Amino acid sequence: MKRQALRQWGLSRMRRSLAFPRALALMGDIRAHASLSRSFQYSTCLTFRKMMKTVYRPSLALCLALLTSCAAPRTPDDVRLEPVAYATLPNWSSETVSAVMPQLRAECQKLSRLPPETVLGGKAGQIPNGSRAGDWSGACQAIRSVGGGEAAARAYIEQWFAPYLVSDTALFTGYYEPQVVASPTREGAFRIPLYGQPSDLVRTKDTAGNWVTGRWKNGAFVPYYSRAEIDGGALDGKGLELAWLRSPEDLFFLQVQGSGRLVMTNGSVRRVGFAAKNGHPYVPIGRVLVQRGEMAARDVSLSSLRGWLSAHPGEARSVMEENPDYVFFRRIDTIPLDRGAPGAMGVPLTPGRSVAVDRDFLPLGAPVWIDTQIPVRAGGEGRWSHLTLAQDVGSGIHDAARADLFTGWGDEAEFVAGGLRHRGRMVVLLPHPPA
Repeated sequence: MKRQALRQWGLSRMRRSLAFPRALALMGDIRAHASLSRSFQYSTCLTFRKMMKTVYRPSLALCLALLTSCAAPRTPDDVRLEPVAYATLPNWSSETVSAVMPQLRAECQKLSRLPPETVLGGKAGQIPNGSRAGDWSGACQAIRSVGGGEAAARAYIEQWFAPYLVSDTALFTGYYEPQVVASPTREGAFRIPLYGQPSDLVRTKDTAGNWVTGRWKNGAFVPYYSRAEIDGGALDGKGLELAWLRSPEDLFFLQVQGSGRLVMTNGSVRRVGFAAKNGHPYVPIGRVLVQRGEMAARDVSLSSLRGWLSAHPGEARSVMEENPDYVFFRRIDTIPLDRGAPGAMGVPLTPGRSVAVDRDFLPLGAPVWIDTQIPVRAGGEGRWSHLTLAQDVGSGIHDAARADLFTGWGDEAEFVAGGLRHRGRMVVLLPHPPA
């Protein structure tokens, strides 16, 4: 009967979801942050697909932007990278290049286990080199013999990577790992469950190759429970609780980021990451509040949304349930807490050194030079010029001239990520072909 229902729905096969979610955005159904399914057009290589499991993370700053119209997205054919010299990179001479070497070595370890034809990103012929794993063999072989120290790191980068200007007006935003107080049991103020992935959640492809999500009910494949149904108790008693939170708002914003740290009542810290989602379309609550006249689009921010929900407890649940989308989590215990969650490269993210890019245009793993402005506590912005690594994908990153900077965890990380939305210069460093 299940096979018959699959055919009726046009489903090619069943597959339990551990896969890649479509994006969440607080403020707009921005097709620039709308579907990781487009960003995650991975190689059919199974090894690469395993490597590319990612923690789900939309850009916070982009999430807070209400877009009523968008320019048509560019395609890889539209992008032309311009060769530049290292001397033209602002503050390149004062950069601590050695800071990225441990992460670059980790990338090379990943790449060395992939078939040479594995696609990392970018369109072959549209970028000079680096779109496939085999293109990195020379640079990754050479890094094995690079000694310690700044001079050796700088010499290696300048010898094995060629800089190409992506844009002088690239848009930079930020994302981070939120920290939420939690309890291992349902007690006192901790009444909101943080759910792991349900066993009856099914994710598969239809005959057109599109991902669909649902569950089996009396032999029929039906949509999975919505946020309102889950809030109403649809998953009660199934033993899915990973922890208990103090407020629906804590859960909601943790779901927006897709990963985070739980500060438990006993003082321990647990990391959780994206496991799956229910497959319902995302409805941004910022847009809902703007349409209701509760706030102006220019006033929408993470703090203003939190403030409104806290000030209107009688309406908060119904507003959040306007968004039927729901994210499930998994524990991540294998990575030390002094390191970031794993990104799309399968390498732990590094605050201030890891960025998310659109791999339709740029290859994962590539060094990326950024020259922009970031918010500072004293007010205003300060210049920020640093070498980063493209180690992740972002649900709002659908252009070559876009990058999402991982800012880390804690209050400062949230402050920077929440206020980072600035233009600047973006240069990608592509490996020279192997000899």
